[in-house]
Amino acid sequence: MSPRSAVFLGTATVSAVAVALALTGGVTAQAAAANLSAAFAQSSVWTGGYGGGYTIANRGDAPAVGWAVEFDLPAGSAVTSSWSSVKTQTGQHYKFTNAGFNGTIAPGATASFGFNVSGAGLPAACTVNGAACTGGGQVTTTPTTTATRTSTRPPATTTTPPSGDVVSVSTAAQLQAALANAAPGQAIKLAAGTYRGSFVTTKPGTAAKPITLSGPSNAVLINDGPSGDAPDCPAPTAGWDSGYGLWLSGAPYWNLTGFTVQESKKGIVVDDSPHTTIDGVTVHHVDEEAIHFRRSSADSVLKNSTITYTGLVQPGYGEGVYLGSANSNWACHGNSGGVDRGDRIQVLDNHIGPFIAAEPIDVKEGTFSGVIRGNTFDGRGISGENSADSWIDVKGIGYTIEDNTGTFSAPGTFANGYENHNTSTSPSFDNGCGNVWRGNKSDLGGAGDYAIKISSVSKCSANPNVVYASNTVANARSGLTNIPVTP
Repeated sequence: MSPRSAVFLGTATVSAVAVALALTGGVTAQAAAANLSAAFAQSSVWTGGYGGGYTIANRGDAPAVGWAVEFDLPAGSAVTSSWSSVKTQTGQHYKFTNAGFNGTIAPGATASFGFNVSGAGLPAACTVNGAACTGGGQVTTTPTTTATRTSTRPPATTTTPPSGDVVSVSTAAQLQAALANAAPGQAIKLAAGTYRGSFVTTKPGTAAKPITLSGPSNAVLINDGPSGDAPDCPAPTAGWDSGYGLWLSGAPYWNLTGFTVQESKKGIVVDDSPHTTIDGVTVHHVDEEAIHFRRSSADSVLKNSTITYTGLVQPGYGEGVYLGSANSNWACHGNSGGVDRGDRIQVLDNHIGPFIAAEPIDVKEGTFSGVIRGNTFDGRGISGENSADSWIDVKGIGYTIEDNTGTFSAPGTFANGYENHNTSTSPSFDNGCGNVWRGNKSDLGGAGDYAIKISSVSKCSANPNVVYASNTVANARSGLTNIPVTP
């Protein structure tokens, strides 16, 4: 065989091998794929049950779009409530699929959901998208809906009423006793841990001696309610649990500092409790609104706090911060001449969003002279339900909205950065008038029309709204505002 023949034959052999490999897939590059694992952990344990959840991690190189975790519980144990997921059950077999906000997991990222269990049995035979929870394969999309919860909590226990200037608590029963027996000047201090139950106080402080409830961010209040028969209008009532994470009712001059509220019907509700200060709290993953100043809780302050993931069950009622009440609810909450006068409330230097399902701040009619300053709004996840399509909706009178920073990007529904409306009420006010915007920075992400949309122009001729030139906007479809700018 000549050298030329040898070279020719060698080339032919290599070509044949290449063809064979191509036909058998031997040289095909592996497609990017998600790879999910799911790890269980208990978050709290009580007599007769526990709270726990799964953290789902994407260890692959492509996003996971939709997830489903399944497991079995032994006889005698049952999931009684869950959150951040959609639960289905067949006998002792449970399946949890993602909620609307946590279905996509980027490579290297995680998502989580939680549940309560009656009984001591732990999950077994866990799978995530059909593969073992120790490491799954490529995901498939699953339908998403909104989760609901039913009530369960540790059995009530009796606790000696606390006394002294400083009351340290480390259990739910101790906290309930401290709230029920609080006295002016007292400081209630939460230890780190999970506090599960109904937490309400009707005890007032004074201007000279406010009452303080404080704790670290890992002191977590959870209310799995509501339960019992609700009264016609919300008020602390024997046998009824509102489901609120923390409720101040007729309790002015309280300072709330540092702790976390989550997984409750509402986060913190302040009723008929003026001069309340909320500083550095975290509220997240609640069914409806996060923080509500209601029933004329005037002269209150919310500052340095973080609010995310609201409206998990009712998106249209998932405001981040709610000042006052709609006039349709004044029959219940209008305790100042028939009006909910939540006047002079200040909302300062908070981080609100993402995934606030309704407005990050909703300013209701009949409220006056508040200040909204220095906040950061992340509009991702605004639902569009119940006309929620902006960072702030102002129906109040004489508010100052300044030096806030707002951004929007998908997902979500977004019309304008700040909106303003005039609502007719009885008694009559110039609702939506006399408000001032200055120094606000807005990035509408190409989705919104105006940074500041003034709807109450003709109705506010005697007390006009003012938009100063110090406001800026980027990525707006129409511009800064629809009214003349004041230098």
